[in-house]
Parts: sequence; structure tokens; C-alpha cells
Amino acid sequence: MRSGLKNITERINSYLKQGIFESCEIAVINQGNVKTCFFSNASEAFSSDSDRAGKLWDLASVTKVVGVGTVLIDRIFSGRIKLDESLQHYYPSWHEATVTIRQLLTHTSGIDPFILNRDQLNSVELKDAMNHLKVTSDKSFKYTDVNFILLGFMLEKQTGQSLDKLFQAEVFDRWKMTETHFGPVKNAFPTVKDQPAGVVHDPKARVLGIHCGSAGLFSSVSDLIKFVQGYFADDRYLRLLQDYTNTGNKARSLAWDLLPDDYLLHTGYTGTFILMNLRRQSAVIFLSNRVYYRDERQKWIKDRDLLISDFQEYLADFQVHCHEKH
Repeated sequence: MRSGLKNITERINSYLKQGIFESCEIAVINQGNVKTCFFSNASEAFSSDSDRAGKLWDLASVTKVVGVGTVLIDRIFSGRIKLDESLQHYYPSWHEATVTIRQLLTHTSGIDPFILNRDQLNSVELKDAMNHLKVTSDKSFKYTDVNFILLGFMLEKQTGQSLDKLFQAEVFDRWKMTETHFGPVKNAFPTVKDQPAGVVHDPKARVLGIHCGSAGLFSSVSDLIKFVQGYFADDRYLRLLQDYTNTGNKARSLAWDLLPDDYLLHTGYTGTFILMNLRRQSAVIFLSNRVYYRDERQKWIKDRDLLISDFQEYLADFQVHCHEKH
């Protein structure tokens, strides 16, 4: 187990030296035991250091599971939303009748996300364009932000609340998450060098603001520990450990990626991810600013996947040692 943690530390320090990210903050949770660490090019210390307490990270697409994903999972499990009902049934502004809630949550909707001159549109124009996107016949897994942005629009229509208020009422208050907010925020780690800290990196989230279901939340490692522990404390979430797609193309849970050995994973563009195992009550929260120096997405995916694999091996080794002790 110690060698596994040593390998992770060595990899992170190597990534820092290569400039893959400028800083990162980590929490490792194992059956109630929590270890947090902070690494940067300037120093390495425990995250309890007062200089970093409560500092926030741009979650990017981890927003999808912290916000819309959790709200919808709860509503589906309680029967308030039907998984195979059409989006149009709940959200009449959507122009097409065949796209379902299941397809959107598993990224198998077939929606073509292309919007001409997208970055020149204001929030009203962008929302209208998203409400009229083309739907293709290809229902294989294709990850796109649009799926969760549309689900966010649907929740706002259904509840009469903006997403920031909905998330506060149904997720943050429930799990006492006091440091999770839509950007812009104060007291944030810088995401990109020479740009103001606390400004959302995702361009669609900057335009849509508190109405964006795909990105835009900032959070702290302490709040995300509460988020993960909230999942651990509710046996209903064990229902997520199955493939909810109807395609056979790629196994997906609702909102979460489904990995072998009962792992749920979601990643974010800025260099964030949550990896958790509900059965084993273990998880890793990884927050970084991998776009700080430069944006090399394809290289980061390879580097990130190696890191995720290291953490999975470490968590599995921890479980073996715990079993041997008992």
C-alpha cells in the first residue's frame, strides 16, 4: 500500500516538473478515513494549511454529477421523472420528440452539438440554438455538454427555479456543502496563467452562467468530500452500478462513467475528476489546473488515465490490507 502511494506521489511530482499542471489538491477516502494533500510547483503540504483552506477549483464537467446528475438521479429513483420519457414531455421548448432522459444522461442522444458562431452568441441566442439542434440516428455513446445543458433547462422549466437555487436546495444544503457555487467566485486557484482566478473556463458556462448544467461550478476539496460521503451514506445510489445504455457501445451509469469493479468516474476539462467505489466506500477527489500553462487535451487524457489507474490500484491494495487485518 505504501509503495502505491509513493508511485502516485512520484507521478504527480513528475507532472508538476513537466508543467502538466501548476497545482493539484487530492482527497483519498477509505471507509471513513480521509487523507488530503496539496501539491504545487512552489510547495507541497497538507491542504489544511490556512493559506489554502476553502480555496476553490473550477470543476468544469464534474459539475455534471455534482449538480444536474445528482438532482436527476434522485428524481428518477423517487419516481418524479421517468427515465424513458421524452425530453420534450418535460421541456416543450425542445423541438424533437424522440430524445429521452435516459439518452441524455448516458450521452446516447444522437444530438449533433455543432452551433455556428457559437462563441458570438449571447445567452438567449445560445439557449435558442441548443433548443433546435439536429438529432441524428447514431445512438452510440458520444460525450457532449449539450446533453446536460438541455437537462438543466428541463429542470429549470419543471421546478421554476434557476439551477443555482435548485442545486442549493436539493444537493448543497442536504450535504452541508457551503463552498460550492457557480462562477465567478472569489478565493479560487487560478485556472489559466495570466487570467483572473475565479472566472469560469468553459465558454458556454460563461455565457449561460447559473443556467448551465454542464460546467460552471467551483468547489473545494472539503465540500467534495461531503458530496462523496453523501453518496456513500445512501444505499439507493448502489442502483447506479449498472449499465443504463441501450446501445452496447460503452457502459454508462446515469450521469457517471461506469468502470470495471464497480467504479464510478467523472472527469472535468480543467483537470478534475471524482473516482468512487460505492460498495467499498472508497474514493479519490482530484482537483488541478491542467490548463494553467497550456491546453494539451489529448496528452492530458493519457496522463490522467495513468493517474486514475494508479489510484485504482492503490484503493484495491488498501482493501486487501484491510481484509487481511480483519
